[in-house]
Amino acid sequence: MKNPYKPLPAIINDITVENDARDIKTFSLTFKHEGDAAVFNYLPGQFAEISLLGKGECPIGIASSPTEQRGLLFTVKRVGLVTTILHRAKKGDEIGIRGPLGNTYPFSRMRDQNILIVSGGFAFTTLRSTIKYLLDQKNRSAYKDITVIYGARNPGELLYKNDLWQWENHDGLNFYITVDKGSNGWKRREGFVPGVLEEIAPKAHDTIALVCGPPIMIKFTIPVLNELGFQADAIYLSLEMRMKCGIGKCGRCNIGSKYVCTDGPVFSYAELLKLPQEF
Repeated sequence: MKNPYKPLPAIINDITVENDARDIKTFSLTFKHEGDAAVFNYLPGQFAEISLLGKGECPIGIASSPTEQRGLLFTVKRVGLVTTILHRAKKGDEIGIRGPLGNTYPFSRMRDQNILIVSGGFAFTTLRSTIKYLLDQKNRSAYKDITVIYGARNPGELLYKNDLWQWENHDGLNFYITVDKGSNGWKRREGFVPGVLEEIAPKAHDTIALVCGPPIMIKFTIPVLNELGFQADAIYLSLEMRMKCGIGKCGRCNIGSKYVCTDGPVFSYAELLKLPQEF
């Protein structure tokens, strides 16, 4: 970014309602100026600030993978002023994008390793990006077995349903979907994510775990990983919920000596153990 405070104009190409409650939508965006797309280089795990002129901005994880050719995807839950107004937007509307911001998942360290992805609820966004990136034909051979556990409260809250059904049958992926409570006709797993993780019991040897989800899920997932033999430096978490200005200037994202906006949002669990327990 030449000017980290200046958003780049982008156009909404498509909008997908992701859940039955209709409070989560995925926005497909392309940059208004072709040159901006050429300099917006990102990797899974990073995020951007989405802005609406005169209303404000909010940090959102990038849900698309740089290996996809469909523009940028941002999945937004309606929770406040900016997100509520964004949910009222239509195809063709112009918004601003400031980024890419933050660090990425540790792809260099993940090479020649097994990958375990554990996620729940709305936090699946940057991990969707990661799965797409890992499964791309140019990247897949660099990684060993890939196992994904993804859960939601109920079937109507599952995101990216078209992707989910394809991943279930993908030869290069061990994919497990679970819901807290299934509705009539639900034939897949029922149960909380930590319980499914304990049941599947993926091996810890030569495996890197990526975990992103609501705090309560993370609280009960980490002990299971510990019991399975995962070391703290082989577990990575994303603290994107702590993101604020994106460039470490407002000071509202700090945890001890770290600024989540500039040092994260991805941290190893070993790093987080050295910080105040505010995450």
